[in-house]
Amino acid sequence: MCGRYRLSRRKQIIEEHFDSVSGEEDWSPRYNIAPTQPVPVIRQNPKEPRRELSLMRWGLIPSWAKDASIAAQMINARSETAATKPAFRDPLASRRCVVPADGFYEWVRTGKAKQPYCFEVNEGELFAFAGLWERWKDPSGQWVKSCSILTTTPNAVTSPVHDRMPVILDPVDYDLWLDPGMTNVEAASDLLKPYDARTMRSYPVSTRINHVANDDPECSARVEITATQTGLFSC
Repeated sequence: MCGRYRLSRRKQIIEEHFDSVSGEEDWSPRYNIAPTQPVPVIRQNPKEPRRELSLMRWGLIPSWAKDASIAAQMINARSETAATKPAFRDPLASRRCVVPADGFYEWVRTGKAKQPYCFEVNEGELFAFAGLWERWKDPSGQWVKSCSILTTTPNAVTSPVHDRMPVILDPVDYDLWLDPGMTNVEAASDLLKPYDARTMRSYPVSTRINHVANDDPECSARVEITATQTGLFSC
């Protein structure tokens, strides 16, 4: 599961890192991105050799959906079954994208409370979730573009907290994943694997992250926890 994440870089840095271009849509650093909010997504232009950054709603709305309420249930897609699910089957074959991030959050229950943790790659560098996107026409006739983040089995860093983790793509696989001409679902699915735990770290953060209204650097600042809780992780 991936239900909250961080993208604390400015749009220009994101564009440069992923060698992409964007239109007029702007992006400010975010520390507590939540489902149904607009998020930056990168796709390959099918007619020109360039990557394009645009904003999409987080929570995929299938083209056949009667209304947008289904989006809240579609923020994630299981990589093992995406090829067989009606909502994700076609996007996996021809509408793949990457979702830039520099951290994500998961919670572990400690007694009656849940302690949030932030997960990073190489001490907070930019990375990309494997994503799927779709178009849906709302009742007024306007097209809505939305996306979902793929998940997979956890690695050694994420498994103490959750039995799933978001798929983080290896940069060498970006071109293949984004290639709109690559419609081999098996080849695409082969890229959906747990990220190398040796390059990741986790640390406890404040419960401020629990509230969507909180969206500042303090959301992902390391906090001290009890010795009992610390024993859950090697950070």
